[in-house]
Amino acid sequence: MKRDSGQNPDVTKNWHPATLAVRGGTARSEWGETSEALFLTSGYSYDCAGDAAARFAGEQEGMTYSRLQNPTVQMLEKRLALMEGADTCRTMASGMAAMTASLLCQLEAGDHVVASRALFGSCRWLTDTLLPKFGIATTVVDGRDLKNWEEAIRPETKVFFFETPANPTMEVLDLAAICGLAKSRGITSVVDNAFATSVLQRPMEFGADVVAYSATKMMDGQGRVMAGAVCGSEEFIEETLLAFTRNTGPTLAPFNAWVVMKSLETLDLRIRRQSENAMKVAEFLEGRVARVNYPGLASSPGHDLATKQMEACGSIMSIHVGGGRERAHALLDALQLVDISNNIGDSRSLMCHPSSTTHAGMTAEAREEVGITEDMLRLNVGLEDVRDVIADLDRACEDAGL
Repeated sequence: MKRDSGQNPDVTKNWHPATLAVRGGTARSEWGETSEALFLTSGYSYDCAGDAAARFAGEQEGMTYSRLQNPTVQMLEKRLALMEGADTCRTMASGMAAMTASLLCQLEAGDHVVASRALFGSCRWLTDTLLPKFGIATTVVDGRDLKNWEEAIRPETKVFFFETPANPTMEVLDLAAICGLAKSRGITSVVDNAFATSVLQRPMEFGADVVAYSATKMMDGQGRVMAGAVCGSEEFIEETLLAFTRNTGPTLAPFNAWVVMKSLETLDLRIRRQSENAMKVAEFLEGRVARVNYPGLASSPGHDLATKQMEACGSIMSIHVGGGRERAHALLDALQLVDISNNIGDSRSLMCHPSSTTHAGMTAEAREEVGITEDMLRLNVGLEDVRDVIADLDRACEDAGL
């Protein structure tokens, strides 16, 4: 008898998250492979014309086209849903495809969105530039104060959109309070959980309706492929999101899905070790630079809330070095081990200057309002020996006059 226990809810309901990350959603072919199979196919054949018609009508189980279904992609989707505690999941070609789809699939002209001001630069482009082009209004608020969310609600408000911890300011928002307010007003809450993943934070346990990801980050975690995902209720995914993705085509390639799926096997180990390393780096830098933004530090304004919502605080932090862009760039140029890169979640330590890279698309005024100053640097702490990372930062700080 073929053992597809990774898809049997009677079995998976008793598995812990680390086990789900390794085995959840696994479906073996008749060959009985232990590693998930990679199905590189765009289409599928049928035994007869009636079978083809029945599948397209939804009357027969099976796949029709890899823009809609693929065995490798489907395994990843089932695994992510199990890890998230969601009914189901749809994957996308990138994180921004996931963010865009999670919003546009449920909005139309005349609707209104309330978004946290501290979002990834491309997400702010969605709220500030793209949505208004379709007649969808957005109010951007300081998401740390629940009163701001409540005061921004209009009769036509359909979505709350935010991330926590925020990129790159590391602001921590109250998931239970914001999602609870949204639910009480019939508003859909969409949470970007890319920094934490379901290993460190499960927004649905705090009332979130939809959780969106750049799986390019911690889920792949080795800087190889791009991927995105949207998790939610079966009703949302099947009745609201699916028609949008089916007809617009932000499809995840099977190879990328396979790479992410293999990476999930080590996600729990990686993100916990990187969190430990990041904490040590943050403690070192706190006494060396003007300010460190990392929720793991007791001095962080979001520390108590992060401790309540998260199992650990992840691999990302931002620092303020003083002296504006000139000193920030000088520190970057002095690095020898840490790479200058705008990626995050990688197993390698990476650092970038958000004002001139990831958030360059925002106006200077918008960056200043959020707290993305010219002297800010964002640091992803990797899996190297943390003593080497600290030594590199120590020497670079000295060279930069810190």
